[in-house]
Amino acid sequence: MSKVGVLLINLGTPNAPEPGAVKLYLREFLSDRRVVELPQLVWQPILRGLILTRRPRKSAAAYRQVWTEEGSPLAVITARQARALGEVIGADVLVDHAMRYGRPAIAEKIDALRGAGCERILIAPLYPQYCAATTATALDEAFRHLRRLRALPAVRTLPPYYRDPIYIVALKKSLQAALEALDFEPQALIASFHGMPARTRALGDPYHAHCLRTVVLLSEAMERELTIAFQSRFGRAKWLEPYTDALLAALPAKGVTRIAIFAPGFAADCLETLEELAIRGRETFLAAGGTDFAYLPCLNDGETGMLMLRALIARELEGWRPPQ
Repeated sequence: MSKVGVLLINLGTPNAPEPGAVKLYLREFLSDRRVVELPQLVWQPILRGLILTRRPRKSAAAYRQVWTEEGSPLAVITARQARALGEVIGADVLVDHAMRYGRPAIAEKIDALRGAGCERILIAPLYPQYCAATTATALDEAFRHLRRLRALPAVRTLPPYYRDPIYIVALKKSLQAALEALDFEPQALIASFHGMPARTRALGDPYHAHCLRTVVLLSEAMERELTIAFQSRFGRAKWLEPYTDALLAALPAKGVTRIAIFAPGFAADCLETLEELAIRGRETFLAAGGTDFAYLPCLNDGETGMLMLRALIARELEGWRPPQ
């Protein structure tokens, strides 16, 4: 049988924690019509005249707080996930990674897999919960490139795994290990997902329902109540509620002064988890009167997360490989 390729896809990141690099990244990201569903004649003047003149400097400062010697946490961890998966999934499978925005580009990596002899490619967006602004746009970009090729590979895509027992068990195991390592007992355990405009739900996007289902299943598996919240809202429009920052500010007044928060919708830690939750979220909670705060890391490239990813990918490759 011919070689099989697996392309892990995540959102993307600037090349450097500097305003110029952040501006290039934000221009590409916020120009995506899947991300901002406004008429371009209305949106582009706002983006170029207001947002891209102010936001890059502020975002660059945030990136600098989490940047590592190896680079952006999201880029570093996603690369590690691809390497780790390639080492264990089998010599007949080539694993690589790409970013929807920035580098390495999806088109570039599809061509690299084809050039290495892959006649079958599994495109795997690393988003447990489906959303048009994440999963769909990653697939859009992949197929936009594929439609320009004369000799097409066979293609499969990784479906959302928000309710998959493999995912739920991995989250449970990871959270239990992190909770046992704490020196306090949280009164509340908060699952914070990336927010989306409320309008997307009204338009039929299943993201909100997927997030709720993940929390229900994980709560049942852990036999404890979880609190759901949505972070990273942008602009004046109403977004999915409750808002994470507002929740963190309100809990101490209700007698909840010890919490742990985690982000099950992120496959790898990034700006939104390490800066928005672990740094600013902590500051918000403690300033409101909280006493103990813990951010619990994503599955990342740890053993539990990689066992989950290997199982999900191996299942999607059935029939494309000799019996293992």
